[in-house]
Amino acid sequence: MTENTVRCAIYTRKSSEDGLEQDFNSLHAQREACAAYVLSQASEGWSQLADEYDDGGISGGTLERPALTRLLADIAAGKIDIVVVYKVDRLTRSLIDFAKLVEAFDAAGTSFVSITQSFNTTTSMGRLTLNMLLSFAQFEREVTAERIRDKLAASKAKGMWMGGVPPLGYKPAGRSLAIAEKDAQVVRDIYARYHTLGNVRLVAQQLKAQGIKVPNRKSGTGRALGGGSFSRGQINAILTNPVYAGDIGHKGTVYPGLHEPIIDRVTWDAVQQQIAGNRQGAREQQPSANTSPLAGKIVDAQGEPLLAVHSTKATTPKNEGSAERGSRRRYRYYVSKALQHGTRQDTQEGLRLPATEVETVIAGVIAGELDDPLGFAQRMRLMVEPSDLKVLNARCGDIAAKLRAGEFGIVGDLLSLVRIDTRHLEIILDVTAAGTALGMPLAPDAAPTVS
Repeated sequence: MTENTVRCAIYTRKSSEDGLEQDFNSLHAQREACAAYVLSQASEGWSQLADEYDDGGISGGTLERPALTRLLADIAAGKIDIVVVYKVDRLTRSLIDFAKLVEAFDAAGTSFVSITQSFNTTTSMGRLTLNMLLSFAQFEREVTAERIRDKLAASKAKGMWMGGVPPLGYKPAGRSLAIAEKDAQVVRDIYARYHTLGNVRLVAQQLKAQGIKVPNRKSGTGRALGGGSFSRGQINAILTNPVYAGDIGHKGTVYPGLHEPIIDRVTWDAVQQQIAGNRQGAREQQPSANTSPLAGKIVDAQGEPLLAVHSTKATTPKNEGSAERGSRRRYRYYVSKALQHGTRQDTQEGLRLPATEVETVIAGVIAGELDDPLGFAQRMRLMVEPSDLKVLNARCGDIAAKLRAGEFGIVGDLLSLVRIDTRHLEIILDVTAAGTALGMPLAPDAAPTVS
């Protein structure tokens, strides 16, 4: 091609797969119209590239599209001067995603043209018009989402199961659930253990000690589930899921379900009373300002727990002839168990770490992760809708500020485990706790923890 040639790539997309098997479908129609437009600009040096960028059966609400990924890679490589589409919403329906695409186009010096709307991002007026159009496209998408949510709420109010990965012990049965008896026995066993022990942590330890793992299942898409040990978050989710009592929950409201319960009402009510009592007891405790939030959650490189200990030293001497004690200060440490009990021959192998310094470092790392709310939500596999972004940003900012202000109790809430030695620090977050703190639901494939 000559120096004056403008390389044009045509991008097409169709949301549904209907009709894609036809010899001439919507993607072909879009491509023909775009090719004719490029040909009409031949006097300006426009030339159509041979590569085809077609996404069939993929929604415009996501950027995870094979052809779009190839297109962006070729743009970044400097192979494309102009991206040509039939309509703007063929590229994306999301204003946030469009801003990302325009930024990628600008970085590579690539323009964007919609042939039916006569938009060109090389001009300021074109940018303004495009943003206005996409605002309406986003509005239409949100209205559609509201209609879907309203239909979902109405269906759940009738006790219907509206899809997704069924809870352990159930399998889909149309708009209801059927009991999978083998897995249901595991659920009943968990309820019985908790009713006896009254502690989720003890139940998890008991199940692990006895080699009882999460049953292997497959999702509707064929993805493998289960196989690992039960986490405390998983056990708590099972114990508090009203589906097991024959109900359907939706946004804090519980409706009678169409399915059979795995847990009888008497057992369900007794377990919920135990859980409520444990929570009330935890609220009534008045921990001191020097409580160690990492207690039970910090281990050394060999997996040995570090004990939370303290010593008290006088900061001002006792007045002579007075019964009053001088001022005293409490110093907290995390100490190797073997070192604390004097079982190590070489005390240099043990760890004795000042608690406040360790907690400050960990709080700073977590706060730094929260400074990127979307990135943090993606790593935690949280389900975030565009309408949730404002709330997500606010909650992440609030928690990060509290962490930096020294409210280390939040650290203990978010942590699953900390592994530390003289050179390395590994922080493992509890995904369920993170989702609860941010008020965002977990994706079905979310892992229990993230390192």
